[in-house]
Order: sequence, then C-alpha cells, then structure tokens
Amino acid sequence: MTRKLAPLAALSLVAFTPACAQQEDAAPQNREEIEEIVRDYILENPEIIEQALIRLQQRASEQEAESARAAIRSNSSAIFESESDYAIGPEDAPVTLVEFFDYRCGYCKRSMDWTIDLPSAYDGQVRVVFKEFPILSPESEKAALAALAAGEQGLYAEMHRELMELDNSSGFTPDEIDAAAERAGVDVEKMRADMGSVRLQKVIADNKTLARRVGISGTPAFLVGDQLIAGADQAGVTQMLDTAVAQAG
Repeated sequence: MTRKLAPLAALSLVAFTPACAQQEDAAPQNREEIEEIVRDYILENPEIIEQALIRLQQRASEQEAESARAAIRSNSSAIFESESDYAIGPEDAPVTLVEFFDYRCGYCKRSMDWTIDLPSAYDGQVRVVFKEFPILSPESEKAALAALAAGEQGLYAEMHRELMELDNSSGFTPDEIDAAAERAGVDVEKMRADMGSVRLQKVIADNKTLARRVGISGTPAFLVGDQLIAGADQAGVTQMLDTAVAQAG
C-alpha cells in the first residue's frame, strides 16, 4: 500500500536522504518510493501546482521590477538632470517627476492638464520634466522636433500645449504644426530651420535609447526616484508623488 505523507514530511524525507545514497545510488528503492509519494500527493492535491506557478510568476515580477529599478538608478542623471529637457515647476523642488510622452498619444493628451497642474497642486514641491518620446508615427517625431525648436525660442510650454491639443484624426500635417506654432507665438521660419538641427534630432534619439535601457516601451510613462509607472495611471502617480513628497519633507 502506498504511504501518504504531508508535504513537509515528504520534503523532509528528500532533504535528509543521506548524501552517500544520492551519490552512489545505494538504495534506488528509497528514491523510487519518495518519487511515488510525491507523485501521489500532487495528484491528490493538484491545486499546489497552481499555487507554485502563481508564486513563480510573482517572483519573476519582483525580479523584473528590481531590474527596472536598478536600470533607472544607473541612468538617473540622464533621466532627471539632462540639460536638453524642458520642465515646469521650481528648479529646486525636492521631487522631480519625468514624463515620457508622444504628441499623438491619446492618453498623454488626456493627462496633459493634470500633469501641467502638478507643480501647483503640490505647492511647488514637484517639478515636472518632459521627455520627448515620439514612437507612434513619423508625424510624432516632427511634432517633437517642433516642440524642441520652440524651446530654443523660450516657448516650449506654449508649444507643448498647442501640440497636445491637435486632433489626431487629421494627422499632424506640416501646416497644422506651423499653425500651432503661430498660436504659441513661435517664429515658424526659425522653428523649421532648427527642426533640422542634428543636436535636436540627437535629443530624441538619446531619449529613445534611454527608454529602452529602463524598459519603457509605451506612452505615457512616469518616473519618480527609481519608481516607474507605465500608462496614464493618475492614481498610481499621485500615490508615488505623495510618498516621495512626504519622504522629502
């Protein structure tokens, strides 16, 4: 008759099998007996397989999250301190939020007012840095270059808002981008010249490389410290900011 052991007892039996028996196979019947006990237990309690798989997935997620945090920490300067980026809020704010975004991203558009209001919502304790990350279309990259070129004229924030308010359905045509620039008070001719700048194109290329390094593949993505939230999860970002501000205070 096959004996039934509790999982702990079965594992203990495996753990305390003498090394010489394992190495020399001196008692193969013992090993076969143990395997049969374990097999019978699993067949009678199949839910432990599901539990093991869930735990395995949790462990993999934890490892992935830690790898992402390590990547953010190792690229912290490029993420939070790049002189090529534009920001709103006090330069000496204790907490910096970085947003990777695309002007044709619907979620980015819907999050715009909320994101822009963060410095005032947190009484100057939060600074928001904008990372141009045009990945959705060639027009996205043209818009990103136009924003950076507007920044050369000190009008990044104004151009950022105008581009975010463009209608995605009509496509970001050159005329539409130029009209947005005019509304923002930008010198369109100078903007067009600066859009061809290798330096501004490198800013976008560097942002894409940086995104790959820290595991960002979509927009929007928000970072604070070594924490990353992918998607327009305003509740999650708010919680992340609340914690960071409390710790900074």
